[in-house]
Amino acid sequence: QVQVVESGGGLVQAGGSLRLSCTASGLTFGDYPMGWFRQAPGKERERISCISGSGLNLYYADSVQGRFTISRDNAKNTLYLHMDTLKLEGTAMYYCEADQELQVLVTARMCSGDFKYLGQGTQVTDSS
Repeated sequence: QVQVVESGGGLVQAGGSLRLSCTASGLTFGDYPMGWFRQAPGKERERISCISGSGLNLYYADSVQGRFTISRDNAKNTLYLHMDTLKLEGTAMYYCEADQELQVLVTARMCSGDFKYLGQGTQVTDSS
């Protein structure tokens, strides 16, 4: 049974930094592209970053390009999202997602597909 669990959310001021983590189990981690998306109350879900199983292909949405960094440690079954210069408007939930390589596509220009495995999310709140 595949499970992904996010952590690292909390209170942060606009302009600050935060690192989120996502630990996966029940899978061969390096075979699974992964990603992060966020959703604020009353707003649509926004996919913000993805990474291929090898870690070589990285995708960023325009809204986070240059400020966020996605990475993974396949030896630790862990995905990271380092967020700098946060632009916050209230509260948003950040979610980790994963799926097998044949189901999703990650390139520098796109992250396509409906990731099958989603976590419960970790909340990031503007404390300004």
